[in-house]
Amino acid sequence: MLDIVTAMGWNYVSTLASEGNYGESGVEAFVQISREMGGVCIAQSLKIPREPRPGEFDKIIRRLLETPNARAIIMFANEDDIRRVLDAAKRSNQTGHFLWVGSDSWGSKISPVLHQERVAEGAITILPKRATVEAFDRYFRSRSLSNNRRNVWFAEFWEENFGCKLGMHGKRPGSLKKCTGLEKVGRDSSYEQEGKVQFVMDAVYAMAHALHRMHRDYCFGYPGLCPRMSNINGKELLGYIRSVNFNGSAGTPVVFNQNGDAPGRYDIFQYQITNKSTAEYKVIGQWANKLHLNVDGMRWRTSDPTLPVSVCSVPCQMGERKKIVKGVSCCWHCERCEGYHFQASEFSCELCPYEQRPDRNRTGCIPIPIIKLEWHSAWAAVPVFVAVLGILATSFVVVTFSRYNDTPIVRASGREMSYVLLTGIFLCYVITFLMIATPCLAICSFRRVFLGLGMCFSYAALLTKTNRIHRIFEQGKKSVAAPRFISPASQLVITFSLISVQLLGVFVWFAVDPPHTVVDYGEQRTSDPEKARGVLKCDISDLSLICSLGYSILLMVTCTVYAIKTRGVPETFNEAKPIGFTMYTTCIIWLAFIPIFFGTAQSAERMYIQTTTLTISLSLSASVSLGMLYMPKVYIIIFHPEQNVPKRKRSFKAIVTAATMSGKLVQKGSDRPNGEVKTELCESMETNTSSTKTTYVSYSNHAI
Repeated sequence: MLDIVTAMGWNYVSTLASEGNYGESGVEAFVQISREMGGVCIAQSLKIPREPRPGEFDKIIRRLLETPNARAIIMFANEDDIRRVLDAAKRSNQTGHFLWVGSDSWGSKISPVLHQERVAEGAITILPKRATVEAFDRYFRSRSLSNNRRNVWFAEFWEENFGCKLGMHGKRPGSLKKCTGLEKVGRDSSYEQEGKVQFVMDAVYAMAHALHRMHRDYCFGYPGLCPRMSNINGKELLGYIRSVNFNGSAGTPVVFNQNGDAPGRYDIFQYQITNKSTAEYKVIGQWANKLHLNVDGMRWRTSDPTLPVSVCSVPCQMGERKKIVKGVSCCWHCERCEGYHFQASEFSCELCPYEQRPDRNRTGCIPIPIIKLEWHSAWAAVPVFVAVLGILATSFVVVTFSRYNDTPIVRASGREMSYVLLTGIFLCYVITFLMIATPCLAICSFRRVFLGLGMCFSYAALLTKTNRIHRIFEQGKKSVAAPRFISPASQLVITFSLISVQLLGVFVWFAVDPPHTVVDYGEQRTSDPEKARGVLKCDISDLSLICSLGYSILLMVTCTVYAIKTRGVPETFNEAKPIGFTMYTTCIIWLAFIPIFFGTAQSAERMYIQTTTLTISLSLSASVSLGMLYMPKVYIIIFHPEQNVPKRKRSFKAIVTAATMSGKLVQKGSDRPNGEVKTELCESMETNTSSTKTTYVSYSNHAI
């Protein structure tokens, strides 16, 4: 019966036994074996009293319903108790709820299920395997009143079997029919061999074989009963009985185990209602030391062909662990493995390695997908578009300046320094492609070199220019002697000296921490593992990035300071005012860059936002320099060539005079109304300047 329950997948059952040796010992054996084997828990063990009071069976049904998940009921009860239990279940409207598993006392009997077929539908019962002994059939059918006088009950059987009366002393009063004695068993009455005939015959033969062996051992060669066997010990006879081994009446071996039990051989029945609404017991399997069950041949409720369940807790789904209820091994709660945990065993969840995440079923771990900034992404498309426009514009300016290299407006801009500045602007645009390209050793190396180099080229050139203008006009306030290091060659040396500091820092960085790629699993390690991603990136920390850009930002700030100092220079002299506007705008761009870049450090889109912010900021700063310093000149060169002609050259003395006048303007501006100051400036400029047109002061004009 335990094998049947296990085969059905039922692990939570109740037991019901009739009070007495048969019922109680049967349930006790079932409970004991279930504990030894494990896997089956007993929800309740109830007893049916020998003399049940009214309502006792209804009370039993209510008790069984207290554990509704334990639908399977293991029954060791007599026929009458079985019938009354089924009747109580019917009254409680529990047809189809209970799954009855009956012992051999139920077997294939009709009386327990009569008139309550629906509530008994699907009941599984067992019965010792029986075999018809043909020799007994021949013998019993040949029995008559004349040849069976030794059996004192045979006459009573004769009357009962044929429904007649034997003479004046018959046992059936009121019967009109008189037995003739010529009736024949199996011809004049129905006949079916009793199922236990085989076991009775085998029991008699077992006793005979035991006595025969005992006589052979104790009375060898002695006819009849010898003195040794006249007063034998019962334990000695039991030992001989247990040791018998012979083929029984049905051809099966008759042996006993150490407990004195014969091998169990059972037929397994199920009470089924067919499509024709007829109920009958169907053989669905056998048991002989091992269960053989035809599950496909089983039928449950007519309207529900699925296999019913009797479990305390349903199996946990994949990715869930069992939390056993204390004291009841068959009952548990299912807890899902959350976060980055996976189901390591039936009862535990474990954390996946850092570079992995749980699979969809949470039964194992899989590598976290690795991503990078893709070219087709909107985060990359916008910076690339801006960079391409910037490169085209820069190339156009370079080509224009090269073509008109010897014109006054180009010469006045300082050709050498202009080309250095345009190189820096070009590098600021190019770095966009390196920042978006797939990280590798070469790309990471180029990023380190060029990340701050473009800005360094630009602001080193602008710083040199603003410093030169500042020194010229400061010197002009003191004397007519020109300051040192204002020639184009000197300016190039100063610029590249400033650039070399950036390159030296990069080379030190290479030596201390060689470039390499890393996969950052923490950047996009979201609470939902499905969205977790590893980011392929160069091993450049935010601190390293700031250090790389820090020197260029220092140059930019210094250049801005000089731009502020030269803000009073007359507009007719070189690029002081455009450089000032350029630096003010650039400072605003980078002041906006800092909170955006570092404020998104905890964002899941950090890689995209920071890369886009950095490249756009570089491109914008380059665009500001290109637009304010070179586009006006290109516009004049192409659309107003009449203004790109040699003008009256100025000596350094004229510059000194302009510087002196601007100094006076600043001094008098604090003492006079605005109108008076402006008038004096105009008068001074008219005295020193014969023309109101723009004059381009060339580097060559001031060479000393």
